[in-house]
Amino acid sequence: MKIFTFDTTLRDGTQGEAVSFSVDDKLVIAQKLDDLGIDYIEGGWPGSNPKDEDFFARAKDISLKHAKLTAFGSTRFAKNPVEQDRNVRKLLDAETPVVSIFGKSWELHTRRALGVTEEENLALISDTVHYLKEHGREVVYDAEHFFDGYIANPTFALRTLEAAQKAGADVLCLCDTNGGTITGKLEEIAAEVRKRFDGVLGIHTHNDSDVAVANALAAIEQGFTHVQGCMNGYGERCGNANLSSIIANLELKLGHTTIGAEKLTALTSVARFIAELANLPMRRDQPYVGQSAFAHKGGVHVSAVMKDSATYEHVAPANVGNHQRVLVSDLSGRSNVLYKLEQHGLSDRLTEDARKELLERIKQMEYEGYELEAAEGTFELLVREALHPGVRYFDVEGYEVSTKVSPAGSRSTATVNLKAKDGIHSATATGHGPVNALDVCLRKCLSSLYPRIADVRLTDYKVRVLDTKKGTAAKVRVLVEWSDHRKSWSTVGVSDNVIEASWCALVDAIRLELMRLTEQDDSVERAVEDYCWGV
Repeated sequence: MKIFTFDTTLRDGTQGEAVSFSVDDKLVIAQKLDDLGIDYIEGGWPGSNPKDEDFFARAKDISLKHAKLTAFGSTRFAKNPVEQDRNVRKLLDAETPVVSIFGKSWELHTRRALGVTEEENLALISDTVHYLKEHGREVVYDAEHFFDGYIANPTFALRTLEAAQKAGADVLCLCDTNGGTITGKLEEIAAEVRKRFDGVLGIHTHNDSDVAVANALAAIEQGFTHVQGCMNGYGERCGNANLSSIIANLELKLGHTTIGAEKLTALTSVARFIAELANLPMRRDQPYVGQSAFAHKGGVHVSAVMKDSATYEHVAPANVGNHQRVLVSDLSGRSNVLYKLEQHGLSDRLTEDARKELLERIKQMEYEGYELEAAEGTFELLVREALHPGVRYFDVEGYEVSTKVSPAGSRSTATVNLKAKDGIHSATATGHGPVNALDVCLRKCLSSLYPRIADVRLTDYKVRVLDTKKGTAAKVRVLVEWSDHRKSWSTVGVSDNVIEASWCALVDAIRLELMRLTEQDDSVERAVEDYCWGV
């Protein structure tokens, strides 16, 4: 069965704490959602703020191949005739083919929020829907607080739906606006509504009870064919139903059609793209599209996955554009190490005994506070060191770093002394903080021997306190991300001194790049023969 998808990331999603999109962001996201195959894109409320008005004005110039752009608003104000209501006029001015309007389904809101009688509320709904239909719009009627309203007074709640349908609404969408309805109760109410109303019924759920996706699926199982949600579950309070999870479940679990199997493979990239524009970290454990959705850590799990991925993966990651990951940690078994070796193309270069030694070293490092599952560069360095025991590109003779603070700002200066086969290399440099100063010094010392390390740059830096009870004397873990314009990797350092932990991560990143270059470039290999011990 075809289930129509209605994305409200650009409207309801932006009501989430810390979620904010510029008009340019919203236009780009609309294009992405259209490419994904979403049926309706709710762009905002043109009568509520200048940003949304600007969005709809500029959206007239974009061409959507599939999706119908939708403007959102409310029923008319009680004091206004519908043709004179400013908000209704703004909905028409947006010139979208579809308008979604919400009305009150709960007598509590009718009396308290609107201050009108039940009959007056029915007139607000009927007048607004009828007026929009007269002007050629497809109308989605959002029955706000429907489930709370139905539980309080089912007769009145059903009469609000009747008012919208008789006025010509194309979709009657039941909203669990407070997000407090448990799945069994919602399913029971949805089934009753399906019995009483023909046509397209929709579902709009919030996640305040952590069952928004389950609630949306339950309504669809009762014959609803229109589903609303936000990508990544953005939205007010605890968020809206996560549309990416709904789509994947409908396509892969329930046999319905939403965006289609071919476009489903873009689901992960679109979800992550929207998170990037929102400038919010993507939830690693988000189902289907998160980085950890198909990550395996336990040794027994990895052993089974290597034989048949279906043993611990409920769907193939590629179906949603994600991929399998195997993590290396103190919980790892030999299968984890073998998997990672294969991933790096090194599986046939370590003996079984060498693999066992590598695994024991990893477990010891994790015990000391290292986190190799997030620092694959450090893992790769350990492997390459096992392949080339005794090879040293340089030794650290010592380093110093100091920071001077003045009214004009702070300034860090570092001095580094390294020993290579041709002698001592020293450098002094200033930087934007002590870590940057050390990074500059390290490169200065090695640039004459290995010019290509200039391509390696630091792209991210994170510090995690490991034992908070010790306060400022606590051990810290520093995770540093690097790029050489071809690939990215992370290295990790651990110490009770944040500068030392950072230094260890810096040095390991350079050692790893030198080892990679050794295998890739004959000229570098000749340099290694000249400047390394133990070759």
